[in-house]
This record gives sequence, C-alpha cells and structure tokens, in this order.
Amino acid sequence: MAKGYVFTDKVVLITGGGRGIGFATALAFKKLGAKVAIGDIDAELAQQAASKLEGFGGYLDVRSQQSFHDFIAQAEQALGAIDILINNAGIMPMGKMEDESQAITDAQIDINLRGVIHGMKAVLPKMQQRQSGHIVNVASLAGKYPIPGASIYCATKFAVVGLTASMQQELRDTPIGLSAVLPSKVRTELSSGTGDNLPIPTVEPEDVAQAIITAVKHNLTEIAVPNYLTHTPKAYGFVPHWLNTKARRFFGDDRILKGLDQNDRQAYTQRLDRLTKTK
Repeated sequence: MAKGYVFTDKVVLITGGGRGIGFATALAFKKLGAKVAIGDIDAELAQQAASKLEGFGGYLDVRSQQSFHDFIAQAEQALGAIDILINNAGIMPMGKMEDESQAITDAQIDINLRGVIHGMKAVLPKMQQRQSGHIVNVASLAGKYPIPGASIYCATKFAVVGLTASMQQELRDTPIGLSAVLPSKVRTELSSGTGDNLPIPTVEPEDVAQAIITAVKHNLTEIAVPNYLTHTPKAYGFVPHWLNTKARRFFGDDRILKGLDQNDRQAYTQRLDRLTKTK
C-alpha cells in the first residue's frame, strides 16, 4: 500500500478489541475515518467498546473457526467487506512451564496461534477475490527473544512470526499486505505483576496501535514497538550462545520467573481460568 494510503471508510476487524491494545487500535483507526468491527470473547465488553466508536461489536472466540466466520458475516452485514484484519487477541500466562496446567497451555496455543490462523483463513479468500486487503498479526518481541517464565507464550509468538514470514512469500505476487507487529512489554493487564525494572522497554497500548497503523500504511513486513528495536533481532542471531546467556544473566532476564507478583496478577489469572472453562 502506498504512502498516501487512506483509511476513510475502510472496514477494520480487530480481535480481542474490547480492551488494551485492541481497543487502542480501534480508536486509532476510527480517528482516521475507518469503520471498526470489534470482536471479543467478552461480548458485552465488545459491544460497549464498539458503541463508543460507532462501530460493530460482538462475540468472537478466535479458538473457533465457526465463531470467526459468524462474526465476519455479522460485521460485513453491518459495515461492509473486511478490508483490514488485526489479529490481536492473545493471552500471556507466566511462570514455570512444568507448573502450568495443560488447559492454560492449550489455551495459549489455541488463542495465540490457532486464532491467528483461523482469522487469516477466514478473510483471505474474499481478499483474494477483491485483490485488496491487509492483515496484521500482533506477535511480540518474545517471538524473537526467548523469555524465561514465558516458554509456551514465546513458542506461540515464534510460531506467529514464522507463519507471517511464510505467508508473506505465498502472497508476494498479490496486492494483499501482511505485517507482523512485535511489541515489547506493553502496559496492560497481560503484563501485570512483572514489575517496572525489567531489562526491556515498556510501551503503551497507543504506541502499538500507531505501529499497526504504520505497518498497514507503508505495507511493512515487520515492525517492533518501540521501532528502534526492529532490526536488533538480526544482530541477536550472530551472538554466540555462551555470550548471550552470560549477558542475559547479567541483565537479569529471569526476573519474571523469579519475581512475579502473583497478588498483582491475580485478577488476570482468574480471568484466564474462566477463559479455559468457556470453550
């Protein structure tokens, strides 16, 4: 898409759009004249968010292909064909992998990875027919850098980065855009209990929203948040394992694993537990 890409009246579907990055992204697109469809497993929250933006909101469980197709049908009836899909829905449990319940492990894979696949499969056929459209997969810098205490989460985000890169090659002879957005730690409920002194920068949901806008506007293959970290993974790959491990120990990359504040994280953990019981 060209530098002068206009978002006026474009229909943008955002998964997990009821709060955090998703809602900030919906607001950013709305300010640019787009029409927003907010899907969330919390249907009431999605509808409340959409009403604030004169958009469409409703129930969307990205773990289900049928739920995705149903939501798209409803959104298109209300707003028109989907021009842009933002695969944003995701969860981030923390702690030792062996202490993690199988239900939480499965939920991460189902939401963080399968949800992205379901979304892409749901919108790509019509985008191919129209020969236009853009998909943004919100991954994470944890999809490039492994984090102790978030092993399954990292695995899903590494997978999303790989999926996006592979699909970019499949779509390279089409006008359909595909971008991966890789935020650092974002100040949302997902990162609650991780403290303020991690050796990584903290960004706001609005920063991620602007990166998503930039990715679509300029048809970027990949962008990190903050942007100055976009090219650092290339250098990271050349660092020997022993040196990488030594540097990680020095900077305390295991602070999440050792110092997670479970009390501060309790509300989010309880929401995750409820989520695993709704499928």
